[in-house]
Formats: sequence, C-alpha cells, structure tokens
Amino acid sequence: MRLVVLSALVAAAALGPVTTAAADSTPIGPLPKGPVTTVTARRGSLVAIALPRRPASSGLVWRLARPVRASVARQVSEADVGDAVVVVYRAVGRGRATIVYALTRGDASSKALRSATYAVRVA
Repeated sequence: MRLVVLSALVAAAALGPVTTAAADSTPIGPLPKGPVTTVTARRGSLVAIALPRRPASSGLVWRLARPVRASVARQVSEADVGDAVVVVYRAVGRGRATIVYALTRGDASSKALRSATYAVRVA
C-alpha cells in the first residue's frame, strides 16, 4: 500500500497543486497528454491517488474525466492531505480500470488543461 501511495504522490507532484470538483459537472472534452501511472493491486485492497491541490483563487479544479469501470474499482473516500487531495478507490474485482483526472477552469468548463491517468490492474 505504501508503494501505491508513494507512486501516486510522485506522479501528482509533476502536475501542480489542485482541488477536486463535484460529480455533476460539465462533461470534459479531449484530454491533453499527461503522465500515466500503472498500479497493480489485489482484490479488496485500497488504491490512493494523490492530486496536488491548487489555491481556490486559481479557479482550477481536478475532475474525474471519464467513467471508472465500477466492477474493478470504486471510489470510497476523498480527503485533503497536506498539499494534496487524495482520492481512495477500493479494488473490488479482477480486471483493469482506467482512472483519468483532468485539470479544468471550474466545473462548467469542458476544456482540460492537464490530465493524469492511472491504469489500475486488479489481480
């Protein structure tokens, strides 16, 4: 678990500080190329994704950009931890899920300025 959290923090450090957005936001369009982090987890374990927090005054937020395969991974919590927002998923079933976050100018924007992708494989 420590390796998964560390991997998420390292990948997130390259993206800059941010906050997350509400689930009922405007759909996000095409994504710019961004880092891809590969995570392997056992069924039942937790996978933490750390996204650097942006100051509220910037207007920039991290949003879930694409649906996550719920038969493989489900979000269970989200918390501010230091200078990051950590989103935790439970690995619920075998298979692969892609978890993609996009940095946008608020919930109403469909234009992604940055992206972060997590390729999760559950064994």
